[in-house]
Amino acid sequence: MIVVTGATGKVGRSLVRTLAAAGGQVTATSRGISEADVPEGVRQRRADLADAESLRPVFDGAEALFLQNGGAAAHLLNPGDILDVAKAAGVERVVLLSSQGVATRPESASHGAIGLAIEDAVRQSGLDWTILRPGGFHSNTYAWADGVRARRTVEAPFGDVGLPLIDPDDIAEVAAATLREDGHTGRIHELTGAAPVTPRQCAAALGEALGEPVAFVEQTRDEARAQMLRFMPEPVVDTTLDILGRPTPAEQRVSPDVERILGRPARGYADWARRNVAAFR
Repeated sequence: MIVVTGATGKVGRSLVRTLAAAGGQVTATSRGISEADVPEGVRQRRADLADAESLRPVFDGAEALFLQNGGAAAHLLNPGDILDVAKAAGVERVVLLSSQGVATRPESASHGAIGLAIEDAVRQSGLDWTILRPGGFHSNTYAWADGVRARRTVEAPFGDVGLPLIDPDDIAEVAAATLREDGHTGRIHELTGAAPVTPRQCAAALGEALGEPVAFVEQTRDEARAQMLRFMPEPVVDTTLDILGRPTPAEQRVSPDVERILGRPARGYADWARRNVAAFR
């Protein structure tokens, strides 16, 4: 049995489908999960990562755990307690979905310090562990959906700064491999797309998927910051804008890990746009 936390998120939902399609026994968990969120045959249980005790019945009978790092709520987690509950239930392997920012932005409390504390807890857990550090997701561009639907326009900063964004489905396939296969224990996998892509290129790819042009309007950093502050904490906004506008060489580097693990190149943004175009119509 494999437990997938964050099972209604972009990576977790895809991972549950991938594991179930391969015939594995899966328990999917999140705070608000329901039967409608999982494929037939997948056990679903509601639990809160911020409440380790709520996970005891979820981990019953499990051998492996996909641990989502909490995202914006990471500061609410006590990873040591979660892992202790998992060990007590008989879990032997944990795969942590972390973030590239742990290595590239260690000075950032939002991207580095909290994530590093969670990684350290996993490394010290006594379980067989693997850590996944993805960069930015293709699905982050869902934030553009309202503007594309209403005006066929993308508004974003740093239009010509490229980053090797990754498809969440690729992250899920790598996670499935590390949960089921040997050879990943004690490894940190850096996950990126196969090539950098700029916001302007993403807008053009959405236009191709829609069959009509999508205009790109470049925001200033201040304009983007004011917009992002409506739904993100200030430290997260400032670090995110630094990554988008002044990425480090490590953040622009294309990692070979997806292709090495999956035996194929990572999917490009244009492929993601075609598969998810309904959200932008």
